[in-house]
Amino acid sequence: MSAREHVLGIDEGTTGVRAAVVGPDGAIRASAYREIDQSFPQPGWVEHDATRLAETTRAVCREAIAAARLEAADLAAVGITNQRASAVVFDERGRPLGPVLGWQDQRTLDRCGELFAQGIFVLPNMAATKWDWLLAKLSPEVRRKARLGTIDSFLAASLSGGSVHASDHSNFSVTGVYDLMAGVLDAGLIEKLGFEMAMLPRLVDSSEVVGETAQQIFGASVPIAALAGDQHAAMYAQGCHARGMVELELGTSGMVKRNEGEGLTELPAGTYPLVLWALDGRRSFCLEAPVLTAGATAQWLRDGLGIVENLAAIEPLARSVPSAEGVWAVPAFQGLGGPYLDLNARAVIGGLSRASTRAHVVRALLDGVAWRCAEAWQALAGPVPAAPLRVGGGAAANDLLLQTLADAAGAPVERPAVLERAVLGAAFLAGRAVGLWSDEKVASRWTAARVFEPMMGADERGERRRLWEKRIAAVRELSA
Repeated sequence: MSAREHVLGIDEGTTGVRAAVVGPDGAIRASAYREIDQSFPQPGWVEHDATRLAETTRAVCREAIAAARLEAADLAAVGITNQRASAVVFDERGRPLGPVLGWQDQRTLDRCGELFAQGIFVLPNMAATKWDWLLAKLSPEVRRKARLGTIDSFLAASLSGGSVHASDHSNFSVTGVYDLMAGVLDAGLIEKLGFEMAMLPRLVDSSEVVGETAQQIFGASVPIAALAGDQHAAMYAQGCHARGMVELELGTSGMVKRNEGEGLTELPAGTYPLVLWALDGRRSFCLEAPVLTAGATAQWLRDGLGIVENLAAIEPLARSVPSAEGVWAVPAFQGLGGPYLDLNARAVIGGLSRASTRAHVVRALLDGVAWRCAEAWQALAGPVPAAPLRVGGGAAANDLLLQTLADAAGAPVERPAVLERAVLGAAFLAGRAVGLWSDEKVASRWTAARVFEPMMGADERGERRRLWEKRIAAVRELSA
């Protein structure tokens, strides 16, 4: 078996970077992971150190290659997937000119309001106004040479020594400067924002050789053969290639997506259309309903409150009580996504009494994440979804969370054996570009390792849903 049949997948997420070496059978041979630091300089601000992010990415790649007992010269390709809409400004050699402004960052909310008054619709969780903010910090001389990018284009530039300045349609469809129907950069909007077209990357397929890593990075040049947003790469690895299939990726956030094929026919309230991927020059679309805070809730319990020492302790602590016993939580730490699209809402924990313990709070927060994901799912699939939901991502390891999700939605939830689907998707898309895999082969590999069937009766579910809707309404009123 040729070692050149192995592919390196990179998944740079909101809270960590993962690299995995995937063999010709589609199985992960070795992987490495490191958390990445986030900073919150002010309420609503979310940043990463761009230099450390690039260094950490290179380090986990080297670790994964070494753990697989391979050399970089043995790899057929590398694929990159990433947290979407996070903004970076860098120079012609791929060196950052400021921090990464995370997709959750809301510092440009006022700027978005100004643009809206001018007839320009851009949201603060898109990259466009984040680039505007970063460019304003640069001198005119440095600004003239600056490149604007999302994480995929930044990492491609960093790994190639600046020779690659590209991004795919899935990533750019959430930047605010992309014409969704035409599939091109919106030149008029870019001019209104004061950007130069030369600053922006060229748009490429999600599965396409766009260049090579610089030899000094890993010790050999490797084709860079895939760029895709993390949710999109995960959906590809989940085998959700047919129109109408729905998938939930439970990472830092929880993103529910429905494959729309090559045309958009409807837009349910609280959802928005994106490019799912571009393959062989043809774009497919998806509808997405976002839950802005999912796995990040567990990290807040660990890092913000110190309730647990590690994330593995979350589920046992929640199971130590039979229920939340009146405690409830709406985990809107960065606002409410689908189906409300309310960025002003903030998290609330209620129903506390002297009998409440940390276990009740943890259980209430898990319940809250599950009900938020069920709402987003139902926005796309209907009040009682007819088909099972495929889930992936690190937070999908929590059995209690998935059982509560199945109960809240009244439909089965399917979980694969390998949860980290985004990194697999990056590898599969890269392998596809160099002829190792086909779409059919990827789809045929997917199997459910466990199915969570709903255990709650319809009457109880309806009553709990009505109570949940009252709590959501109260939270939105408090945050208005």
